[in-house]
Amino acid sequence: MPNSDPIAVDRDGPRVTVILNRPEKLNALTRTMWQALGAAIASLSADDDVRCIVLRGAGEKAFSSGNDIGEFANERSSKTQAIAYGHAMHATLDELARCRHPIVAQIHGVCVGGGLEIATLADLRICGESSRFGAPIKNLGLTMAYAEMAPLVRLVGRAVALEILLEGRVFGAAEALQKGLVTRVVPDAAVALEAMTAAERIAEGAPLVARWHKKFARRLEDPRPLNPAELDECFDCFDTEDFRIGYASFLAKKKPSFVGR
Repeated sequence: MPNSDPIAVDRDGPRVTVILNRPEKLNALTRTMWQALGAAIASLSADDDVRCIVLRGAGEKAFSSGNDIGEFANERSSKTQAIAYGHAMHATLDELARCRHPIVAQIHGVCVGGGLEIATLADLRICGESSRFGAPIKNLGLTMAYAEMAPLVRLVGRAVALEILLEGRVFGAAEALQKGLVTRVVPDAAVALEAMTAAERIAEGAPLVARWHKKFARRLEDPRPLNPAELDECFDCFDTEDFRIGYASFLAKKKPSFVGR
């Protein structure tokens, strides 16, 4: 891993890898990690030079095994403490949901609990054949709060979300794909390459278009009718330099090099 920070950030041109960096604990999440992840995503979202974020856990044993239970005695042993801890978690989930850039979750091994909550907010989720998923929090006597449950329900629907929470099973990649929880399952040895290839494809596209598509998809979750200004925005792309570059490159049969303007 690039460094020992609990959340490591590794930049490669317009592609950025954000790493849950606690491999000795299967990337179990602490309050400090939640806060650092939120800060990292907020900073990257504001950076116009970023075109794609790959989010992964350190090593290949786990994306994340969820929240660190060992921290509960000092951080989540009462309702008052849990509310404060929840505010830190939910602020980070909000940053992930609002991120302007596409996010690819590169999932090795275990992805459960809080790790699953983070992964549901990625735009693509690519995992290995031996990856395992679930939210067995019923065994801890804990609920998944509204802010944590909403992305799961949006992704897989009410019935599947309740199946995951009520049974508390940990299940494999094939079932996760069938449930719509992941986008793609590949051999374990190919996860990193597949995620990076997907990120490269995204980064090669027009970045303004990727941001618009994310914005439009979020807006379509809102049942309110689209207003005239929103409908008009769908055609703003025709006034961009990237449209002129893409159109000219298509006619010239060459690969476009977009500038984000």
